[in-house]
Amino acid sequence: MSDPYKVLGISPDATDEQVKSAYRELAKKYHPDNYADSPLADLAAEKMKEVNEAYDEIMAQRKQRASGGYNNSGSSYNGGYRRSSNFSDVRHLIMVGRMADAEQILNGVPTASRDGEWYFLKGTVLMRKGWLEEAYNHFSTACNMDPGNAEYRAALNQVQAQRSGAYGGYNTTRQANTGCNACDMCSSLICADCCCECMGGDLISCC
Repeated sequence: MSDPYKVLGISPDATDEQVKSAYRELAKKYHPDNYADSPLADLAAEKMKEVNEAYDEIMAQRKQRASGGYNNSGSSYNGGYRRSSNFSDVRHLIMVGRMADAEQILNGVPTASRDGEWYFLKGTVLMRKGWLEEAYNHFSTACNMDPGNAEYRAALNQVQAQRSGAYGGYNTTRQANTGCNACDMCSSLICADCCCECMGGDLISCC
């Protein structure tokens, strides 16, 4: 998705009321009733969809910012994880469960432009699809490209645990006396929080 503020024709510094006002004006302009039996009906419907998505995206970002999810530079922080805004549209699509759309955008990024966040998000999509080996490889690449990123590391730890059967994965042979210890519990909570929080939700709402 393009810049949601540009879609609404407003500045990122616009107040919430200005955002709502701009949305209402565009919604009124592109309302389907205005294009009944018009050859522009399909075009107006597409524009209306774009306006709705832009408004939803802006309000979601502001809600997260109000709860402390964003710093002033536009990068998002939560629970010690740094979140780049380079793929905010992809993160939003993953958050709402639109994996095919998210993957389509990711696949369109040239190989030379794929950074650590690209591999992390691609790995997240693959993990949601159950492709654990591919997800593990992508998370590993993300960690290698940005070793200090806790978000990527937590995702790698989670998929590694799933591959080993720690969460009931495909490795069903478990060692005796491999009970859960405090570190395992902590790691599990961090990973679960990563999967929810990195997409803009929270652990409780995702569970």
